Amino acid sequence: MLDDARRLAPRFAARAAAADRDGAFPMDDFADLRDAGFFGLMVPARLGGAGAGFTEYADVAYELARGNGATALVFNMHASVTGALSGVTDELAEALGLPPAALAARDDALKAAAAGSWYAVAMSERGAGSRLSRLATTYQRDGDGYRIKGSKTFCSGAGHADAYLIAARSTDDPAQVSQFLVPAGDGLTVEPTWDALGMRATASHDLHIDVTVPALALLGGVEGLALAVAQLAPHWMVASYAAVYVGVARAAVDAAVEHVRARGLERLPAVRARIGRADAAVAAAHLVVREAARRVDTSPGDAETNRWVWRAKLLAGTTAADVAASMLEAAGTSAMRRGHPLERLYRDARAGSLQPATSDVCADWLGVDALGGDPDADGTAPRW
Repeated sequence: MLDDARRLAPRFAARAAAADRDGAFPMDDFADLRDAGFFGLMVPARLGGAGAGFTEYADVAYELARGNGATALVFNMHASVTGALSGVTDELAEALGLPPAALAARDDALKAAAAGSWYAVAMSERGAGSRLSRLATTYQRDGDGYRIKGSKTFCSGAGHADAYLIAARSTDDPAQVSQFLVPAGDGLTVEPTWDALGMRATASHDLHIDVTVPALALLGGVEGLALAVAQLAPHWMVASYAAVYVGVARAAVDAAVEHVRARGLERLPAVRARIGRADAAVAAAHLVVREAARRVDTSPGDAETNRWVWRAKLLAGTTAADVAASMLEAAGTSAMRRGHPLERLYRDARAGSLQPATSDVCADWLGVDALGGDPDADGTAPRW
């Protein structure tokens, strides 16, 4: 699928300006992803998917983002759901004591993805961000199922996904945070609120929830797993964005090179130096992302792996913002016009440091860890 991602990226790039201008979800991009089988990227081969690991996902996301960062970012949400589900191996399920019915539900969701269904993530909330322990959305037992009520924000792909991963707290025991895979339909209402500086084509609208779901919608079949999984294996919640923003940074360098050559600016030493520094910075950040991904594949949840996960998100976000700003300066004022690729890439890249975990949170996590503290618990605010 890496070759397919490289083939599709120029097609995505050709559509990106219009989708960004209108703040419109990239329907054609997602039709291409479905036709090429990308929704099954993280699904095990035994269930009809490509069986990719985290490294292969990161390589694909990087290439897709070179075409359109917004498309790659929404695809990341789907990959984080299917990747997390695929990461629950039978051995891990047995260790966690997950019931057989939950494993069957896991396989059904993954088979559906391989067949062309795609999933969005409804986790963040106003005032809480992505901190699971601060969520206001709640769930409670309702007969043989669960009643979920609340509102989410920054739900990328809202109104277009086939199902949504919804995080909620138990009304009976607020310390328990669980996740549900809820099909699109009655009880889910999209409020069109997304009109942002960057990543405008992600359709990250608000989602209002008042729905009753069957027991099998509870991921893992056991309540209260969300916080533990986030701390033990944070790669999908923290670093899956990283490859996207490094891809956006590389696209900014490519766009600057094209612009500079077209304007005859390559004779200026300052312009060449900016491009040279940007190229080196993107290459370095890409290596960190790939090292983090390699460690996730070989030693998921290991302490050193998790350090690389947080490093990857920090460097990807800061590098994308710094590189895109520098490439805009190298290209000059003509690249500031609406519709110029660098103007869009500058705005898209700026979102990288702001998406959870933000660059400040990542840096604080790494600082607490380096000083011998507990990076998940220490600090001014809970990570989760």
